[in-house]
Amino acid sequence: MIHTLNALVDLVDRDLGETIDVAAFARRHGTTEYHLRRMFSALARMPLSEYVRRRRMTLAGAELARGAPNLLDVAVQHGYGSAETFGRAFRSVHGTAPADVRRHGGPLSTQPMLRFRLSVEGSTPMDVTITHRPELVLVGHATQVPLLHEGVNPQIQEHIASMPPQEHTRLKELGDTDPTGILAVTAEVQPDAPEGSLLTYLHGVALATTTPVPEDLDVIRADAGSWAVFGSRGPFPETLQQLWAATATDWFPSNPWRLRPGPSIVRYLELTETSATCELWLPVEQS
Repeated sequence: MIHTLNALVDLVDRDLGETIDVAAFARRHGTTEYHLRRMFSALARMPLSEYVRRRRMTLAGAELARGAPNLLDVAVQHGYGSAETFGRAFRSVHGTAPADVRRHGGPLSTQPMLRFRLSVEGSTPMDVTITHRPELVLVGHATQVPLLHEGVNPQIQEHIASMPPQEHTRLKELGDTDPTGILAVTAEVQPDAPEGSLLTYLHGVALATTTPVPEDLDVIRADAGSWAVFGSRGPFPETLQQLWAATATDWFPSNPWRLRPGPSIVRYLELTETSATCELWLPVEQS
């Protein structure tokens, strides 16, 4: 995976004016577009699409600072069909117009070329179990919340706090299959979604496929398949978020598994205001 990510970065710089066929690239390297985009986003801390835009605008800015005579030629060279669309993309990265950079040489906000490396320090212990589950029926109360990589998500807190205590008790009694207990489910996340984009969060439980679903509850279904279950214990939510990042930096690059499309699940075993013992369930398939 590290080799594949670096090959992808090389492709971005090599084919500046071409639309990258990420799905075809992933197939040639024996992986999937979904997994490739998820790993890139997790490790680079930005979506692939954002890196491509920033990198192309960095190189375009360098050309303009050297006095490139024709703005449209620069726009076309970097994959834009008009000076107007190129100008909007340029300003979104550099905060200034292309013509101003050509006249004054800057200011420019540059994106260095990424290079991925695998850390072999083993600094994050990984307590993981691979389990195989039939289709999961995840039911509860769902809402749309923004994606946040660090810290407590206040909209999730508000969503949970809005439920009366008896509803939590009802959900616990309703759940009848693994993973048991109250679950925090995130779904409908694009594989390289930027921070702040909306996702579906469901506070609920897992039901057997034969169990009737109450009409007042929302439903998220997860296909049958394998799950990597990671144990987490410590300050909340920092420890859980660090574990999520470690799956991308340490576990996936050194194990024969990759992410498959589906929701991610956090199963809470013990939760206080400052700490949590929980499990992170990620849908996986053999790579």
